[in-house]
Amino acid sequence: MSATDKVFAGSIPKIYDEYLVPMIFSVYAEDIARRVAARSPTALLEIAAGTGAVTRAVAAALPREVHYVATDLNEPMLAVAAQRQANDDRITWRQADAMALPFGDAEFDVVCCQFGAMFFPDRVRAYGEVKRVLKGDGTFVFNVWDRIEDNVLTHEATIALAKLFPDDPPRFMVRTPHGYYDKSVIKIDLERAGFRDIAIETRSEISRAPSPEYVALALCQGTPLRSEIEARDAGKLQAATDLVAAAIRTRHGAGALDGKIQAIVIEARP
Repeated sequence: MSATDKVFAGSIPKIYDEYLVPMIFSVYAEDIARRVAARSPTALLEIAAGTGAVTRAVAAALPREVHYVATDLNEPMLAVAAQRQANDDRITWRQADAMALPFGDAEFDVVCCQFGAMFFPDRVRAYGEVKRVLKGDGTFVFNVWDRIEDNVLTHEATIALAKLFPDDPPRFMVRTPHGYYDKSVIKIDLERAGFRDIAIETRSEISRAPSPEYVALALCQGTPLRSEIEARDAGKLQAATDLVAAAIRTRHGAGALDGKIQAIVIEARP
């Protein structure tokens, strides 16, 4: 993982929340919310909450008496999430490292995480922390992206950017968001952390966007892909965004479009 892969700062959090969340994250947030609600937790921890896509979905599905702690390593992302739900007093917002959770043992009925595990430098250690803060009969619910080839629009954007930077193509999407999809590896990592009851499934959905330009802005400027582009040529961010939009337009037309997205969803218990 590159040092910039975890940097969600500047204008990235706002674009991420306004464009990327509705395009690819919301549908999986609803799935996580259903799974969490089915466990009827009284104490819930979310790690890698980002701008709060899951937090909003889960909060809407749970009763008022639930104690909900939402954390993220990246404070600018968490600030957007907290602002979006400023009036929900059930939620405590806290900056936290998933590999060193600032909570006591066996505090939570459920721990959830949406598309965060790919960013953990030491996944076994992070999973071990989740197990530690879970109650004995608790559940860890999380998801990760499947391989990039099964996520059509992101894959097409990555191919387009390689044409702009042929000698050093940006690989953020392949390397990190879509770099941890092997179910056997995920299972082994969880088992090494002490989980024994592990269910893993593939879930396909459809990503929808109003235009190719929307897709290009979301991916090129609402993720750390932006940092990769600017590191190669700081003056080519808009050119890169336009190139991706053109590639998407060629394949899908100039209007509203959709594309397959696919994730791996995991429920694990000690």
